[in-house]
Amino acid sequence: MLEVTKLKKIFKSGDGKVAAVNDVSFSIPTGAFAAIVGKSGSGKSTLLSLLGALDRADEGSIKVEEQNIVTMSDRKLIPYRRDKIGFVFQHYNLIPNMSAIENVMLPMEFAGVGKNARRARAEKLLEEVGITADKFKRKPAKLSGGEQQRVSIARALANKPKLILADEPTGNLDSHTSKMIVSLLQKLAKLEDATIIVVTHDLNITSHTDMTFQLSDGKLIKRGGKVESLLS
Repeated sequence: MLEVTKLKKIFKSGDGKVAAVNDVSFSIPTGAFAAIVGKSGSGKSTLLSLLGALDRADEGSIKVEEQNIVTMSDRKLIPYRRDKIGFVFQHYNLIPNMSAIENVMLPMEFAGVGKNARRARAEKLLEEVGITADKFKRKPAKLSGGEQQRVSIARALANKPKLILADEPTGNLDSHTSKMIVSLLQKLAKLEDATIIVVTHDLNITSHTDMTFQLSDGKLIKRGGKVESLLS
């Protein structure tokens, strides 16, 4: 589903240059739950931005269902980000003056989906992520952190994307809620037939993933198996 080949992203740093992502190659099949781990500054967030077409790679290719998004025009990247990608953020990024169900319906409105279909899909997704009907009309401030992240995940799935990118999705949650969110992502990868990639510092997540990739100084240094402490 996803094939990354010799990917490179270079940033200027003072008088020199730094390769934030340096010759990275890997592939992930449809329906997999994968994690990208590494210390701060390892390049994992930059890699996520490249996969989500939020930034442009300098070299290499990113093929999503055989489409190379590195060479795609800015005009074609707009529907790609809208239809093919779902984003989950550490700080939820829900719209505060909209209810839970309205937040989930919004991406479908941008995609031109009719109101009745939007509502039906939003209700289904909220139920899938464990939000009960009595909370559909609550605004984010009236939901717990775990509930807000569940709504955020439902929103990410709204347009049936093939790739979900989650940036530290458990970063603001306690350990119990974090485990629930990780189990939910694992389940949804299969249920929605989507590939889910989590960027995280939380090594507990890696015991639940199908695949794990470890970055250091922009390079892929390990794939699969046990990931040792990132603090060592």
